[in-house]
Amino acid sequence: MGLKGWVINSTQGVFVEAEGPEPALREFLERLRREKPRPAFITSLEFKFLDPVGYRKFEIKKSDGRGEPTVLVLPDIATCEECLAEVFDPSNRRYLYPFTNCTNCGPRFSIIKALPYDRPNTTMARFQMCEECLAEYENPEDRRYHAQPNACPKCGPRVWLLGRDVEDPIAEAARLILSGEIVAVKGLGGFHLFCDAENPEAVRRLRALKRRYEKPFAVMFPSLEALREHAELTPEEEATLTGPEAPIVLVRRRPQSTLAPEVSPQNPYVGAFLPYTPLHHILMRLLKKPAVATSGNLTDEPMVYENSEAVKSLAKITPHILLHDRPIARRVDDSVLFVFKGTRVFVRRSRGFAPLPVRVPWRLRRVLAVGGFHKNTVAIAIGQNVFLSQHIGDLDNPKALKAFRQTVEDFKALWRFEPELVASDMHPGYPSTQFAEAEGLPVVKVQHHHAHLAALLGELGREEGFGAAWDGTGWGPDGTVWGGEFLWASLRGFRRLARLRPFPLPGGERAIKEVWRLGLSALAEAFGEEALELPFFSDEPKETLLKLARNPRFSPLSSSAGRLFDAVSALLGLRRRVSYEGQAAMLLEFAAEPAPGSYPFELHRGELLEVDWRPTLKAVVRDALRGKPPGEISYKFHRTMARVISEVARELGFNEVLVSGGVFQNRLLLELLTEEPIKVRWHQLVPPNDGGISLGQALVGSFSL
Repeated sequence: MGLKGWVINSTQGVFVEAEGPEPALREFLERLRREKPRPAFITSLEFKFLDPVGYRKFEIKKSDGRGEPTVLVLPDIATCEECLAEVFDPSNRRYLYPFTNCTNCGPRFSIIKALPYDRPNTTMARFQMCEECLAEYENPEDRRYHAQPNACPKCGPRVWLLGRDVEDPIAEAARLILSGEIVAVKGLGGFHLFCDAENPEAVRRLRALKRRYEKPFAVMFPSLEALREHAELTPEEEATLTGPEAPIVLVRRRPQSTLAPEVSPQNPYVGAFLPYTPLHHILMRLLKKPAVATSGNLTDEPMVYENSEAVKSLAKITPHILLHDRPIARRVDDSVLFVFKGTRVFVRRSRGFAPLPVRVPWRLRRVLAVGGFHKNTVAIAIGQNVFLSQHIGDLDNPKALKAFRQTVEDFKALWRFEPELVASDMHPGYPSTQFAEAEGLPVVKVQHHHAHLAALLGELGREEGFGAAWDGTGWGPDGTVWGGEFLWASLRGFRRLARLRPFPLPGGERAIKEVWRLGLSALAEAFGEEALELPFFSDEPKETLLKLARNPRFSPLSSSAGRLFDAVSALLGLRRRVSYEGQAAMLLEFAAEPAPGSYPFELHRGELLEVDWRPTLKAVVRDALRGKPPGEISYKFHRTMARVISEVARELGFNEVLVSGGVFQNRLLLELLTEEPIKVRWHQLVPPNDGGISLGQALVGSFSL
């Protein structure tokens, strides 16, 4: 546009001083909004007009690292079409180069070591650009102008296969996968374990070696066209799969799909994603078929992201490890979501989205929020932004705890963040709570279900609202296990207005894994001693268990909706014992077949409005004993639980309900709830499960006195 001046990248954002005729400057502002690169978004654009000073050129000034960082760190971005075309162009100097990128794509969050985002502050600092790459980097007309990870085969990272001297390591990795082998592949934010997704024996062997016996595996497909052969895709799902974030999307598998059943046992969905780095594109084009691409770790441990750790730990799974020498600054798992009524519902928010903030309409205190126990994330509040970390995982082993502490320190260092206070869960046994207490700062303990709804309030930019917080387990201030709650929630506090009728969890934690215990306990609540005579769980020690259920020391009371779903799943014979969290409830959802009607329940007024589900359970048992198909019973049960939410809201005088908690990852429940005569609000920016509660904790902590 002929404007003169300068631009600088700072810890607070991008500053531009442009000089020229006023009409040209106003046009520049409009074009800046309109012509930004595809992955970019502008959170605020502030400007003022100054007297001219006589600039003679336009230049990029050296980045300014002073001041408190408040700038957004971009997540990693999937390979753009222009770079992909170069990778597969035999005449291009980057032909089959697995680290090709430009200003519009490539690694960001996974390589940044400090702000501002400049090459010396990334893991690419060790690679000195060759003359050709430097010319691109310094040319304003080139799409690699100031592309910090810019590289080529002459000057950039390289890839090799551990212990093998082969001319084409990626081609050899593809050959091994096609021959039935498992190959560990270093990607963008860590390692994946690859195997042929159409080879049952290879998938079974991977399950055994990884110790992940039934939980679904993600599958990478060579292209959208290849995926269409295996899954029924909506236009919204296709747009999400091919977007710059390139997440794993849970899509419905076609009956004729040739994927091995072992990929996602008893599950009509497949976690599908497309190649998002040049290395993945090259590998998948060689394979020409879908491949399992699951995180490179043993089950329950964090994903491996360093070469030395991969050689040490992944070698227990496979000797075939494809490595590269671009260091990863921090592990970043793949994001997982599903599309519901045109919106994204996250199961895991990580690569492609983290660490983008949730922006709120309030000025926040400087809060460090440390999340919960399951699906842990941490968050920091700065100004009007809450920056959420990538997925960390369950804090149930030393490696996960180390990753948790690393992430907290990483976020504090990256944004040079010194918190005023720490927000945590109320559960005294959570490692995250214990970490908060040891920080030497004021601690705000946020009730688990309050944090769930506060997170959704933050997404909506509201200070208060009525909501249902349904999940498996949450520490209740009354000493019971909560999980089927109806709260009036604000960012300053909450009131518990209603709950599901509590029932014992015989054996506590053991009942969560042996869900037949929940089924029998629920039967005893509904039928009393008659439960022993009913033809359910006859080969289990029923009398012993019911005695245990009557002992509050070993069988805590729980109002959990998640546990009630588990109990019904067990009663219908779908699952007695689970190998991963939520399995029984998922099978109940997947079994459902459309059927008319619903089951009865009662609302009892008292200090709390209580939902008595015993009539529901009696009707479920009656249908089961009459030989009604489990699918029909499941559907009617789901509709009943949707009606419960609607009726409780109506009884309490509300015409809108916010829903949060892991139970609302259930698509069928959400669908049936939206058919009820009530307005429903659900999560679209953070997961409804515990991966989102750090946002709620940060907000409640900020509003605390």
